[in-house]
Amino acid sequence: MEYVIEMLGIRKEFPGIVANDNITLQLKQGEIHALLGENGAGKSTLMNVLFGLYQPEQGEIRVRGKAVKITNPNIANDLGIGMVHQHFMLVDKFTVTENIILGKETKSGLKIDLKKAEQEVREISERYGLAVDPQAKIADISVGMQQRVEILKTLYRGAEILIFDEPTAVLTPQEIKELIQIMKTLIKEGKSIILITHKLKEIMEVCDRCTVIRKGVGIGTVNVSETNPNELASLMVGREVTFKTEKADAKPAQSVLEINGLIVKDSRGLTAVNSLNLDVKAGEILGIAGVDGNGQTELIEAISGLRKSESGSIQLNGKEIRNLPPRKITEAGTGHIPQDRHKHGLVLDFPIGENMVLQTYYKTPFSKTGVLNFKQIYQKAKSLIQEFDVRTPSEFTLARALSGGNQQKAIIGREVDRNPDLLIAAQPTRGLDVGAIEFIHKRLIEQRDNGKAVLLLSFELDEILNVSDRIAVIYEGEIVAIVNPKETTEQELGLLMAGSKQKEVGEQTNV
Repeated sequence: MEYVIEMLGIRKEFPGIVANDNITLQLKQGEIHALLGENGAGKSTLMNVLFGLYQPEQGEIRVRGKAVKITNPNIANDLGIGMVHQHFMLVDKFTVTENIILGKETKSGLKIDLKKAEQEVREISERYGLAVDPQAKIADISVGMQQRVEILKTLYRGAEILIFDEPTAVLTPQEIKELIQIMKTLIKEGKSIILITHKLKEIMEVCDRCTVIRKGVGIGTVNVSETNPNELASLMVGREVTFKTEKADAKPAQSVLEINGLIVKDSRGLTAVNSLNLDVKAGEILGIAGVDGNGQTELIEAISGLRKSESGSIQLNGKEIRNLPPRKITEAGTGHIPQDRHKHGLVLDFPIGENMVLQTYYKTPFSKTGVLNFKQIYQKAKSLIQEFDVRTPSEFTLARALSGGNQQKAIIGREVDRNPDLLIAAQPTRGLDVGAIEFIHKRLIEQRDNGKAVLLLSFELDEILNVSDRIAVIYEGEIVAIVNPKETTEQELGLLMAGSKQKEVGEQTNV
């Protein structure tokens, strides 16, 4: 059997950690091959070795049966290997075409022939069903479009083998469908794809085979048609994983958060939250369902003090907190797991231990008369790291060196430990693997069972239906319906999220 790529016995070490330990991966011509593993299992490291960004300590790489040394990405490109990175490598101020040809410019004499390049980009995009405007600026196009530009960049360089690193982490459900279609088209055109992911649904839908790695070690390769999500999940995390969140019925008590007539504007000065009313009770998880861009982010930022609101009322335990500084809102009894963990959740260049006390560093025992007590800070961090299973070499490791899942667990540990009356969880499991998701859902339910109010914002309908006790549907900045998860379906929620009235939804789903 001839493979287009063989990675045999690859070992990659970093100071104090073995990221890849004797891993073998073999890619057949014309297949979509999944590389599955938990956050921090070593998936991206292995692909960075294949793409020439890292050099392995041991092992061999063969391309079409021939042993090769890939010492930098240009060599990978020459061998027909292209990589679509999770965090896009694009220049915002440049156009789509300028980004695609960067480093491979078509010249007419000494000048770059942009007209010719635009024509080439148009031809490639039509051939592979990647609709993009060659003249649009990167800063002005959606995340899904930017990803298409990344794919076109690899195709423009003649890639026959494409590596996709967590390509759906930042996409909307509609964009994910389109991407799956694009991958199928690429395979028909004779390409071969390695897909790094931890989303089991996508593997079942689009992949032929799947190689699993756990904590840097290869567990094996399976045919997707002969397996199922449960089997893949237990291969990935090394134990049984429950997809259904087990929880008793909620016992809601008094209202903790009450919002009335709230109006919030977005960054462009347009109304994003429009006379919104909402309440969250002690002992319940209220989920907010909606298509991204309907005012969810502005609502959460207004409650947590990160954005000023125009008018209305936000009361926490009967006290007005609207437009108070974030620290005052935190001290009034809120915890916030932010939507963007890098921007609002962590100081990436601080050790993870110091990140664990960002909300409390100015209080005793962490500080006395303005002087920090690092012994107490790191002692506290150590116990939270253990309790919340944050996998890090030590509490002194910089936050940016941890995987996304472990960064998220650290934030959740910090916020839950303060035992707030209201816990705001915005996209708490975004980009996490099934093991970490299960852990986080249990923690949210524990908070609820301890009589706390939890406000959950998520774009994953499965998560909203699974974890919430009540679901508030937001559309164009207003709550258009409040439904019971036991009495609704994904289809009904989808219609409400698209702006259908509750009465119409009943008629449409009864047809």
